[in-house]
Amino acid sequence: MACFMPLAGLSQKVNPLAYYYDSKEMTTVETTSIEDGEAPLDVTFRANPEDMGDYTPSYEWHFRRQNQNQGYVELFVRYEEETQYTFAESGTYNIVLKTILDNNGAELDSVTLTVTIPESRLEFPNAFSPNGDGINDIYQAKEGYRSIVKFHAYILNRWGQKLYEWTDPASGWDGTYKGKDVKDGTYFVLVKATGADGREYNIRKDVNLLRKYTQGGTTTGGGNE
Repeated sequence: MACFMPLAGLSQKVNPLAYYYDSKEMTTVETTSIEDGEAPLDVTFRANPEDMGDYTPSYEWHFRRQNQNQGYVELFVRYEEETQYTFAESGTYNIVLKTILDNNGAELDSVTLTVTIPESRLEFPNAFSPNGDGINDIYQAKEGYRSIVKFHAYILNRWGQKLYEWTDPASGWDGTYKGKDVKDGTYFVLVKATGADGREYNIRKDVNLLRKYTQGGTTTGGGNE
């Protein structure tokens, strides 16, 4: 096995960056450190070499995950100039890029990027008011949910009839069944979900549909169940 030595003073360099899509800001972000990524998080890593001249470098992306008892444990190695990985488990990761210039031992200094996927979180409210006022019109997960990798939710009426289901925590129920408004009253939500940290969510709770309620008082409303 070749023994590579970092060489100082070389004009050749790399500027590795991580690229991911921020769904909240609706833009692609490029960074050296992702501190609060939401799983599943698709990240593209690019070496971005500069001034390589006659060198044809090879690359090693070492993916390492922090272990409480063992420091960082290596998971695998990738050998492309650009590589992609989906982070589906919570934790702190170091992605170390080693750039090898030739077979004689010339190697650039290693560069480390970091990715942190926080523990999962998922909560649901117990009421909503789908009256078209633009406030709390959709029954969905509370703001702040994160790192949910599997999700399925159901709305049932008092007789156990399924009125609606959805598989994206960003979506939700608008208080209708087969295109018609249901009556004000109590319904039930069942949620089965899995977090990136392995946590299993089995949520069952009442859902109070209060179409007549608004922040400024009451309005007329109703519907057919």
